Amino acid sequence: MNAIIEKLPTGIPGFDSVAQNGLPKGRTTLVAGSAGSGKTVFAAQFLSEGILKYDEPGVFVTFEESPDDICRNIVSLGWDVPQWQREGKWVFVDASPQTEQETIVAGAYDLGALLARIEGAIRRIGAKRVAMDSLGAIFSRFDDQSGIRSELFRIAATLRGIKVTAVMTAERTEEHGDITRYGVEEFVADNVIILRNALDAEKRRRTLEILKFRGTNHHKGEFPFTIIPGEGIVVIPLSSLELKQKSSDIRITSGNTVLDEMCGGGFFRDSIILVSGATGTGKTLISTEFISGAVKQGERCLLFAFEESREQLFRNAIGWGRDFKRMENEGYLKVICVYPEVAGLEDHFIKMKTEIEAFKPHRVAIDSLSALERVSTAKGFREFIIALTSFIKHEEITGLFTSTAPTLLGGATITETHISTITDSIILLRYLEMNSEMRRGLTVLKMRGSMHDKSIRQFTIDNTGMHVGEPFHNISGILAGRPVHVETVEDFCKLGRLLKGTE
Repeated sequence: MNAIIEKLPTGIPGFDSVAQNGLPKGRTTLVAGSAGSGKTVFAAQFLSEGILKYDEPGVFVTFEESPDDICRNIVSLGWDVPQWQREGKWVFVDASPQTEQETIVAGAYDLGALLARIEGAIRRIGAKRVAMDSLGAIFSRFDDQSGIRSELFRIAATLRGIKVTAVMTAERTEEHGDITRYGVEEFVADNVIILRNALDAEKRRRTLEILKFRGTNHHKGEFPFTIIPGEGIVVIPLSSLELKQKSSDIRITSGNTVLDEMCGGGFFRDSIILVSGATGTGKTLISTEFISGAVKQGERCLLFAFEESREQLFRNAIGWGRDFKRMENEGYLKVICVYPEVAGLEDHFIKMKTEIEAFKPHRVAIDSLSALERVSTAKGFREFIIALTSFIKHEEITGLFTSTAPTLLGGATITETHISTITDSIILLRYLEMNSEMRRGLTVLKMRGSMHDKSIRQFTIDNTGMHVGEPFHNISGILAGRPVHVETVEDFCKLGRLLKGTE
């Protein structure tokens, strides 16, 4: 029976979940990626987290940049390498090319002397971790691939003999294609991780994939990640999310008495509510009443706004009789306003997660979720939605998201396509024209786990908020954007032809 391979936690946020408890201990892992994908950051963070979280000293071998340059870059991420050097927890082994020396390839190139220096540094500080960045800088000195393969085996065997866990970085020339530049590194390393920084629809997106872990398990596929100053790499481990969130039978108010009645007594706590409608239909007002209703019950609320400024939101709230400033001063409300374009979607997710963990709200409102579509690919946006809703439900928080419909008369949005199946409630807001006048309509399209009012009701907005009235009568086609007065059998037949597009 084969022995179970022990894992060494890297300490990199999210990665150990993807790797199912870390890197195989005592083995060598190749981290391959194109320029700017984060290879050096991964290697440096592997050592830094080892020192910070597990008190494990490390050796950083640099083949390309000088130790001073590497040190400056690492310090900018918030890790105090100079202090660790003084404490004997971090040692650089400098194998970078010297600018004043001309490199001449003559005969077989031998890494024996360098390996002796690395081994000496490891034994001197009792290192448990080694990072080597980047292999391509020394392999350019070899004449053929057989020499590269031979020296790689030699490096891996030496490190295995010393019983350290090592990370080696290597460049690749494209995001999807050959794993590495020389095409042999991945066959020598026990484990291979690929970092990508792909350009899709004019948007950059970083992902991490574990290609192989020899003899042990890991999650498959690509995982989004970002690089944050002070934290380094943060991986979003989507496949490790589990459907173990709690479901509560407790009802909470939407902030509007009639809407509560339409929902069968209010929203369920720990639920996700999507409010969809065209611009001006009242989505932000529903968010405002959702917040106000919570504050009246002594609950904390967190509002993320991606389309309106703080001043505009506070002014609008006052116009509806809600005092956001007072709620904020009393500690019940926190408002965060930012344009989507200031960061990537992964950065937004990490920021939102951090704010939620710090403020510990009972409710979270996002206005509008569809604004974030602008800064992401379709796949990236779907993964963001899954990660965000899973986190909010896991924290037992009620979430209300708004989505802007593409036309004044409604229509499905990309946001609805990605989130409709994982929301607990969907509220649709629509415009409709009646007697040369624009009116508003509201319906509860979905209320998971509860009976609800299925009618489409008209509503008005004034300086006290939203007022939901009686259902529309003798009107069909509202949600389809083609409202028609229906009073006779002939009218029903005409409506059917209109909806089919035959009239």
